[in-house]
Amino acid sequence: MRVVVTGGAGFLGSHLCEALLDRGDAVVAMDNLITGSQDNIAHLFGRDDFTFVRQDVSEYVWVPGNVDAVMHFASPASPRDYLEMPIQTLKVGSLGTHNTLGLARAKAARYFLASTSEVYGDPLVHPQHEGYWGHVNPIGPRGVYDEAKRFAEAMTMAYHRYHGLDTRIVRFFNTYGPRMRPRDGRVVSNLVVQALAGEPLTIYGEGQQTRSFGYVDDTIRGVLALLDSDVNEPVNIGNPGEFTILELAELVLELTGSTSELVYEPLPEDDPAQRRPDITRAQTELGWEPKISLREGLIPTIEFFSSLTVR
Repeated sequence: MRVVVTGGAGFLGSHLCEALLDRGDAVVAMDNLITGSQDNIAHLFGRDDFTFVRQDVSEYVWVPGNVDAVMHFASPASPRDYLEMPIQTLKVGSLGTHNTLGLARAKAARYFLASTSEVYGDPLVHPQHEGYWGHVNPIGPRGVYDEAKRFAEAMTMAYHRYHGLDTRIVRFFNTYGPRMRPRDGRVVSNLVVQALAGEPLTIYGEGQQTRSFGYVDDTIRGVLALLDSDVNEPVNIGNPGEFTILELAELVLELTGSTSELVYEPLPEDDPAQRRPDITRAQTELGWEPKISLREGLIPTIEFFSSLTVR
């Protein structure tokens, strides 16, 4: 296939581009580089089947030639990003989704939306299944990301129902791994970078809020399985292993050998108390489930961040 990947220079998008190329697809990566980096895809530039276009998909999007799939992964995706860039976050979730849907429709291509577990907000149902409508504060500081993704899902399903567009929607749960940005506001990168630097590890609240962490290789396997399937409804892709933030911090300290102390700060507004995916649909419809434990995935993640600090 020839696949357009928006956000292709980002953490997750760059891994997706690589995986698509490795299986024989041609890739057109788009990114405006406000959170992505060409360093993530530098090793792909020499390939004849890879093209990079610097593009803000909130503006008009066009790609010459045939396109078989459009995969919309562009968006600020960490709490710090969407608090610092609220308008861009809303625009890429609304205008960017509309523009890329238009491209897919014009090319008669399959459309794939990267959504998020944030659509569930601070959930009242645990674990979260795809039929749960969520518990989101639309005017809170996190609402710009939550509602941008909820709108994107609604727009995608509208194109599916009204225009007959072939669509896929994935909801990610805290993906981590190499190529994350240091200090981007995500808990794994924050704690690992602090531990490697010998700085105190920041814990919000009492650290008893839970998350489920999916290693990037598992996540990308799930993405490709969904892309190749005929499942139009949203699918959770995440690791159902559930850890408190305090447990994560203790594991990071163990694996890095750091003697950093823990410091406690007030819990951010609307921070979800629990987050764990019900992956029944992914298991039954895609034959997918994660293989890599948190401990196993943290090792290459720590090695990646360690290599950055050595430079």
